[in-house]
Amino acid sequence: MLRSASFAAFRRATKPMAKTTMFQAARGMASAASSDTVTFDLGDSAFEGYNIDVPSTSVTMGREEAIGMYRAMQEVRRLEMAADSSYKHKLIRGFCHLCTGQEAVPVGVERALTAEDAVITAYRCHGFTYMRGAPAMGILAELMGRGAGVSKGKGGSMHMYAPNFYGGNGIVGAQVPLGAGIAFAQKYSGANACTVALYGDGAANQGQVFESYNMAKLWDLPVLFVCENNKYGMGTAASRAAANTDYYTRGQYIPGIRVNGMDVLAVRQAIAYGREYAISGKGPLVLEMKTYRYGGHSMSDPGTTYRTREEIQHMRSTSDPIMGYKHRLLENGVATEDDLKQIDKQAKKFIDEELAKAKAAPEPKAAELWDDVYVKGSEVPYLRGRVPEETHHY
Repeated sequence: MLRSASFAAFRRATKPMAKTTMFQAARGMASAASSDTVTFDLGDSAFEGYNIDVPSTSVTMGREEAIGMYRAMQEVRRLEMAADSSYKHKLIRGFCHLCTGQEAVPVGVERALTAEDAVITAYRCHGFTYMRGAPAMGILAELMGRGAGVSKGKGGSMHMYAPNFYGGNGIVGAQVPLGAGIAFAQKYSGANACTVALYGDGAANQGQVFESYNMAKLWDLPVLFVCENNKYGMGTAASRAAANTDYYTRGQYIPGIRVNGMDVLAVRQAIAYGREYAISGKGPLVLEMKTYRYGGHSMSDPGTTYRTREEIQHMRSTSDPIMGYKHRLLENGVATEDDLKQIDKQAKKFIDEELAKAKAAPEPKAAELWDDVYVKGSEVPYLRGRVPEETHHY
């Protein structure tokens, strides 16, 4: 109830944002209004299939959308860099899980969806929250526990929401059955939409994941189960925790696709392909995004006790999603080096301004502690505080 009430309150309080409009306008496939398109070849290593044909490795889109995806990845990275710096300056406390290095996944997922589709993920959620339309200032303010945050400063890093984005979930793997439930509601109501339920390789051995597979296939729910395989579940390598690390094959009776999760175009193509599959009545798919996080599991983890600095540097220098996409844009003549440098500067300036606004935002008033615990009209008579004198009566 707390999550539902907080999300509902956020949606009521949030006015349409120019950035949200920009993202929604750029969603999906290439713009039909523009003949200025570009075609990319993803290469044979983009996909591997399990009991299904893989998507096409030829991707055509409008030039503006192609450049917009670069801008979005830069903004997501700058957002996480701002969170990193704020945490180290003790403006952010508690849990904080960053997606630096994995930007291609939230950006690629969003650009293949419509505003009516739903997304739910685990606690590495800042990029998804932003791509679903939440303002950067609201995300940073939430991290700092400020009243202007997307959950009014009460949720923090792991509990963020936006329209048709259901979090941000702190319990390992718990979002997967919730995602199946959202997809059930979509099918029950006849919505022409699907749900993307994301989880990490560390959660992939949870029993509730396989229970969700079963129910989703029994009812052919329009859900894409997406495993973000960044090679480590906290500090444990996937190979030490899982007997089968081919996560895209784990659905058994559900087809699967392994995707190069460091390639934003491959992610976009796979999600678009999966969405059409799911909403056509064929049921769920299991997708594995092969990706990598540069930082530790969370800000309290240096990330170098279970892997070498050389491994991290190798991934940065050979597989960085932003640099790889930049080279692709330059090679295809979509943008010049100066164009992309200007976007880099704009992204930094924009996030710096949003960070300043978040820092200036006040903390929520103590009296607001009792708000949004229950949906209005469904409150219990009272909630207990730490001592009887703190009991709150609705």
